[in-house]
Amino acid sequence: MTMTQALDLASPQWEALGGQHTAREIAQQPAVWRQLAAALLNEEKSEAAGISAGISASNRARLHALLADPSAQAILTGAGTSSFIGELAADGLNGAWPAQVRAVATTSLLSHPALYLAADKPLLLVSFARSGNSPESQAVVDVVRAKAPGALFLHITCNAEGALARDGDGRSDTITLLLPPATCDRSFAMTSSFTTMLLAALSLLEPAPLAQAARRIESLAVLADRWLDTFAAEWRELGSLPLSRIVYLGGAALEGLAQEAALKVLELTAGQVLAMPNTPLGFRHGPKSMLNRDTLVVLFHSQDAHARLYEHDLLAELRRDQVAGHVAALDGSALGAPEDLSDAWLAAAYVLLAQTLALHQSVRLGLTPDNPFPDGTVNRVVQGVTVYAHEAI
Repeated sequence: MTMTQALDLASPQWEALGGQHTAREIAQQPAVWRQLAAALLNEEKSEAAGISAGISASNRARLHALLADPSAQAILTGAGTSSFIGELAADGLNGAWPAQVRAVATTSLLSHPALYLAADKPLLLVSFARSGNSPESQAVVDVVRAKAPGALFLHITCNAEGALARDGDGRSDTITLLLPPATCDRSFAMTSSFTTMLLAALSLLEPAPLAQAARRIESLAVLADRWLDTFAAEWRELGSLPLSRIVYLGGAALEGLAQEAALKVLELTAGQVLAMPNTPLGFRHGPKSMLNRDTLVVLFHSQDAHARLYEHDLLAELRRDQVAGHVAALDGSALGAPEDLSDAWLAAAYVLLAQTLALHQSVRLGLTPDNPFPDGTVNRVVQGVTVYAHEAI
């Protein structure tokens, strides 16, 4: 898909609708992922792609040494969309390494550090941030440095001028991975920043060689290019439905994707379309009561054959009940996704549907997707957070 014809509309149309940045940043993702893959394969290409030296062999060895320590813990953190990167990646990484790996949002880590930090355990804190200027981003790093001496920090961020990117300057305890400039989305909603940070984290932190990670990224880019071309009109039609509610369902890692998908709807429709994330099995336990004729349910199918049995049962039930007005599913296996891609990797392609639906719902409501909150009540970079000192653990 070309940048001049993105998501079934031409650039002048998106400009008139106030969605040119959002549309471009959704459509550019396969190209940006390829920049990351090239840098993974050849450190010398990193600088040319605008990627910092955080992917060096020595840095990766430091990260893997800590993850290989059964007494260590790794916390994946961020706020909002950035926190869902951790939710997507944590379980797979926890199963791959002796260290305990968990996702804890900065919004919890900052307010309740004593629940998560142990000064007597080796710690890796992985921070995800588009701008790196959200109040919690730097505050959490400062808290961890104070409460967990000797911790190692990995900052994955998109903004070279952000506070988080500058934090590690001259520090031996900090590895900074600065992603290509295009990932620092100009639009209100995080799109290419989200997926590229996710793929960078999986590439750096999984045990597999970087060459294998680069091959997976290329497979995802090919898949995403094809989906954006093939389904642009269909996704635009789905995103233009007169909806009051959208439900996103995904299990295990894909529960984090469902959370991100729901947040995109809330952000780009300024809360006019309510969105709920859940798991396929959990949805029956009360949340199913929200369904009505103005509801769209979207299920993200797992690559796991056992999980898919439960997902197929729920889809059959929803279609049989006919309470929800619209039921859809995205099935990577049926649409050409390689079998060796885990759900966390496949989420980078799956989220294209959610981003596109939210964009078109924003247009349907007469909003400007690049800035759905012109009154400033909600901001691209969070404001108004007072950071308070915390007693020693």
